[in-house]
Amino acid sequence: MRYDAVLFDLDGTLTESEPGITKSVQYALEKMNRPALDQATLRRFIGPPLMESFMGIAGLGEEDAVRAVEIYRERFSSVGWRENSVYPGIAPLLRSLKKNGAYVAVATGKPLDFSRRILDYFGLSPFVDRLEAVSLSDRHADKPALVRRALPASFRRACMVGDRAGDMEGAAANGIDGVGALYGYGSREELANAGAAHIAESVEALAGYLLDGSPAAAGVFVTFEGSDGCGKTTQMNRAADWLRACGYEVVSTREPGGCPISERVRAIILDVASAGMTAECEALLYAASRAQHVAQVIRPALARGAVVLCDRFLDSSLAYQGEGRRLGEALVRAVNEPALQGLEPDKTLFYDLSPDKAMSRRLAASAPDRMELEKKEFTDRVYGAYLRLARDNPARIAVIDGDRPIEAVEADTRRLLLGALAGKQED
Repeated sequence: MRYDAVLFDLDGTLTESEPGITKSVQYALEKMNRPALDQATLRRFIGPPLMESFMGIAGLGEEDAVRAVEIYRERFSSVGWRENSVYPGIAPLLRSLKKNGAYVAVATGKPLDFSRRILDYFGLSPFVDRLEAVSLSDRHADKPALVRRALPASFRRACMVGDRAGDMEGAAANGIDGVGALYGYGSREELANAGAAHIAESVEALAGYLLDGSPAAAGVFVTFEGSDGCGKTTQMNRAADWLRACGYEVVSTREPGGCPISERVRAIILDVASAGMTAECEALLYAASRAQHVAQVIRPALARGAVVLCDRFLDSSLAYQGEGRRLGEALVRAVNEPALQGLEPDKTLFYDLSPDKAMSRRLAASAPDRMELEKKEFTDRVYGAYLRLARDNPARIAVIDGDRPIEAVEADTRRLLLGALAGKQED
């Protein structure tokens, strides 16, 4: 790659932080009975140290600026830090830099506590080797010093990526390249005048420049499994929303279904009018639906680096047809091989909830489909098969206790997704 050490600013470079920052600035000015500022002026607060901005932009004296920062942090610490999102493409870029062996750091004038909270919440921490930020007691941020502390002990060539003049000046003071992020809050003129060695107009352009032909990180395939009513679909939908806020391209899909042809097969399988379908026919229909889904949706998405979240996959067939219908695991794997051609999830999340509780939840939501009309003996066999699959595949299948509040289950889901994205195996 072009650089073996890459430092990033936070606001306007990794995250689009305008809503939280500008609303908190306006909150502070209102509390101090100062005139409201228009949005263009408020945007100038993003990037430079707050003290300097309250003095230089809002015209406050130093002591008033200190008070304004305190009031700003009242709102920012409670809600402002979450009024934020990662620029699309940033998380895949950080994954790709790490995949190719780069040292990655963040050097920001934002307080350390807020910076760490943001990196953790948006799932960026696993891809950051070092974070350098200021303390809550610091009145001014010394960007050259932050950049200096963020650099590794040794490197071949390094750069500082940022969207404001201070980032470029911090790079120059340490003898490294400044790379301007024009998609942030600074202008081309500001970045050029501050000595940017290169200016990227978009995250995509930035990735092309930094990776310089090195391969991007591959997509990640995560499946969600469990008895009907276990909560897996709710968790998958929440995970998809969170990952999109973290800057990933997310393909959220399901089985059977996921594409037009497979959805037509799904309708046949689940229709209560299909009563009398043989176990063999059912297994073959699932495999046929999966063949189209894998070819049309899953493989193309993984090839372009997306995160694919799938509500049910092969493990469902092994549990429902292999054990539930007593066809056996060997037969189910054999009929699915043409569909899979070696494809396996990077991580599978199994939501463990007793079949009785799961079915009670499911039937309270809507009328049951053909599969959900099966007797208790069938659902018990399916549940037992899931437990055995999890026991036999501990590196791939993580068991999550589904009999807890949604927020607790969601926390485990996020933790395991981050492990998959970082290439770790957790259980």
